[in-house]
Amino acid sequence: MNQMLDNIYKMPLTPADQSRLIALIQAGQPLPKEDLYKLSGDSEDVFLFWNGRDEATTNVVLPFHHIEHIDEPRREVLDAGTNFSMFDVKGRQKSGWHNKLVWGDNKLILSSLAHGPLRDQIEAEGGLKLVYIDPPFAVGADFSHTIEINGETATKTQSVLEEIAYRDTWQRGISSYLSMMYERLKLIHALLAEDGSIYVHCDWRVVSYLRLILDDLFGANNFQNQIVWKRQTSSGYKGKTILGRNYDSILYYKKSELSPYYTQYLPYSSEYIEQRFSHVEGDSGRRYKDAFLGSKTTEKTIKRLKKEDKIYYTSTGGNEIEDIFRRSTWNPLR
Repeated sequence: MNQMLDNIYKMPLTPADQSRLIALIQAGQPLPKEDLYKLSGDSEDVFLFWNGRDEATTNVVLPFHHIEHIDEPRREVLDAGTNFSMFDVKGRQKSGWHNKLVWGDNKLILSSLAHGPLRDQIEAEGGLKLVYIDPPFAVGADFSHTIEINGETATKTQSVLEEIAYRDTWQRGISSYLSMMYERLKLIHALLAEDGSIYVHCDWRVVSYLRLILDDLFGANNFQNQIVWKRQTSSGYKGKTILGRNYDSILYYKKSELSPYYTQYLPYSSEYIEQRFSHVEGDSGRRYKDAFLGSKTTEKTIKRLKKEDKIYYTSTGGNEIEDIFRRSTWNPLR
């Protein structure tokens, strides 16, 4: 503590900042990360820092005003347990936080969800389990565009809300982009349930930066994978001067060890079934393939397979496993 206090007095800080840091140290509170690197005398220490990094996040709570209803199709009979029970007879949502499309600055929306009354409703339903975001890629464009109609041109400029929500130009370059993303990702982390997970869609411009920010917020040990999405086939023209940049990345993180992973499956194709399960059981019509038991098959396994009706005897009297294909069998998606 004494060394840290000495470093504070040596730092080019205002008296107010010195008093603030000293009070935090004396109270045993953690120091803001933007100040930690200044206090460290070890040149080998590594801190994720950029100009403008701020640990504070907004806590504003704003009401969500209804601007437009997107009605579900009318349905004469409501099946028990379906999501249609959330809608009234006209197909409009009764209440709650499900199925909402919110227009505005996502930072304010996230803050309103995290600190407003909807938070209790979200927690009562088990919390927010999954977040997918497709943020700006820092491409330096404002997404205004010009169109031509009957020989005349018109420019579509952004409204104030669109400019706030979708603007992709930053005053301080990449540091402004990182500050924008950091605050939003920090709000998402606080909003996610402990068994939740997040998928962040980005491209080659910012994937390395976002990976570091997500490691910092979620923990490097909670990084699950980087999914590569091939969005186009590189043209020959692009390949003349550079290797084509034809894919985006989706960074997948979990909140904690409680986050589950569910293997996704696809049904077997008819061709696969006929080739792999070429035998057909006479009485039941079940398809199966045969495989030798092998020398390491235990007696316990043989008894279990007999009980499951998965062993048959060949014409020569040899034992083989009947690997029966059932219509409910699915193929893991790879």
